[in-house]
Amino acid sequence: MSLITVGTMAFDAIETPFGKVDKIVGGSATYVAYAASNFVKPVQQISIIGYDFPEEEIAELKKRGVVIDGVEVVPDKKSFFWSGRYHIDMNSRDTLITDLNVLEDFNPIVPDSYQGSEFLMLGNLMPKLQLSVINQLKVRPKLIVMDTMNFWMDIALDDLKEVLKKVDVLLVNDGEARQLSGEVSLVKAARKIIAMGPKFLIIKKGEHGALLFHENHVFFAPALPLEEVFDPTGAGDTFAGGFIGHLAKTKDISFENMKTAIIVGSAMASFCVEKFGPERMKEITKEDINERIAEFVRLVNFDIDLV
Repeated sequence: MSLITVGTMAFDAIETPFGKVDKIVGGSATYVAYAASNFVKPVQQISIIGYDFPEEEIAELKKRGVVIDGVEVVPDKKSFFWSGRYHIDMNSRDTLITDLNVLEDFNPIVPDSYQGSEFLMLGNLMPKLQLSVINQLKVRPKLIVMDTMNFWMDIALDDLKEVLKKVDVLLVNDGEARQLSGEVSLVKAARKIIAMGPKFLIIKKGEHGALLFHENHVFFAPALPLEEVFDPTGAGDTFAGGFIGHLAKTKDISFENMKTAIIVGSAMASFCVEKFGPERMKEITKEDINERIAEFVRLVNFDIDLV
């Protein structure tokens, strides 16, 4: 029961209507690891960091069962840095700074100790790098989940389509689903994207929940209404970590279990947005997670008498 996660370990500077932080740990692999490690161990990380990435953060991840044999440390360069400002609706943002730094040199290597892992989470990265990781695995994992974004659709669409042929689950938001498919209807978009390769498609709609598509089946999971959302950065990666963490824990990749995994992912994401960066993810307990999942169950559960 092991999981490989590939993505960035980085720094973010974030401004929202609720406040700002000038430098906080972030990155897709960081968020995935914090979420998934609540359900499955080890989480085998593949990433790249600079000399400035804090030792205490590495120690915190290790304490949670995250293995960093696949994390390259570049001693003379800084870690990837992103800065953004969120609008009042918290669903849209402006990117202010993107400093690739070590990410310019990233050539992910799968350590021998990671071979044989049953689950692979490909965080949002250049499609060529995602494909490289898949091709390095001697035995295909039981499930490959992939995240991507509109940027790669703009500049690396052919490479992206190559990766899509090799994955089981694709995660995108509604705008990205429409861009990738060329369809306005999300149902039509899902049909086109699934024809590109993935068996399952998850379309994230932020505060409006998520849709799961598989063959002719559709499942909708709501988002938990929250009084305050401090920082949505990393919420999608935390969702992905909770989703694949549950699947890896149960070793059940059926459509029915993916419904549960989406609820688990949504619950984890609802914690993430309550504080800046991954800070809230460091505080939560198993009891907190169970109670939050129970809130989701209460949100969608109802009795009805047919007339």
